[in-house]
Amino acid sequence: MDRSGSYGKRIDLNCDLGESFGVYRLGADEQMLGIVTSANIACGYHAGDPATMRKTVRLCLERGVAIGAHPGLPDLSGFGRRTMSVSPQEAYDMTLYQIGALYAFVRAEGGTLDHVKPHGALYHMAEADTALAEAIAAAVYRFDPELMLFGLAGGVLVEAGRRIGLRAVRELFADRRYAADGSLVPRDRPDALIADPKEAAAQVLRLVREGRGETVCVHGDTPRAAEFARAVRDALEADGVTVGGIEPDRSM
Repeated sequence: MDRSGSYGKRIDLNCDLGESFGVYRLGADEQMLGIVTSANIACGYHAGDPATMRKTVRLCLERGVAIGAHPGLPDLSGFGRRTMSVSPQEAYDMTLYQIGALYAFVRAEGGTLDHVKPHGALYHMAEADTALAEAIAAAVYRFDPELMLFGLAGGVLVEAGRRIGLRAVRELFADRRYAADGSLVPRDRPDALIADPKEAAAQVLRLVREGRGETVCVHGDTPRAAEFARAVRDALEADGVTVGGIEPDRSM
């Protein structure tokens, strides 16, 4: 293998799951759980409901997939992808509330909550507002300082998490295009999403080879989500990368 390869590296593959609501079904959760190694489970604000949370937690435990809370804005009709005006205190409160809701199901099922990843607009709002990022990080830390916080690689949320003492995990994206400054191309642009699994896999390989992050997101609500996830995982493993959950930080 040439020196540009990735033998010896390890990467987590995460997916946003549990986003069905009532009679409405969204995402190929069972298929995705056979491919990814971490799940970010909706907590009832942007998507999900108590029954879906319970079922998704059980599926993760059955499949050995790490469980994370996926708190979002209270916007079911907009799927949490519309920007809302919220104060840092409101961001703190809604994040803490949603972590607690998912944790109840995780604990009841005998599992462990591993991480938190904000959803959609909340995620991107934190990247544009340090005060919001710090409020989200504070909610995670005060709930449990051992939880990991997922945020955009090179972004504000990761730095806020590190400052408060969390293990902040740099996240890469398989099915989203990047702008020149390292931010994600906004979803309202026609070139925001990658439609070809091969292109997605190639992007991930480049970013992983460059050491840009520790976890890669493949969205579960997009068309052909399982095909994308499989293409990314196969490409990583063919390049010598171990695809697995994030290992404990022995330096802490």
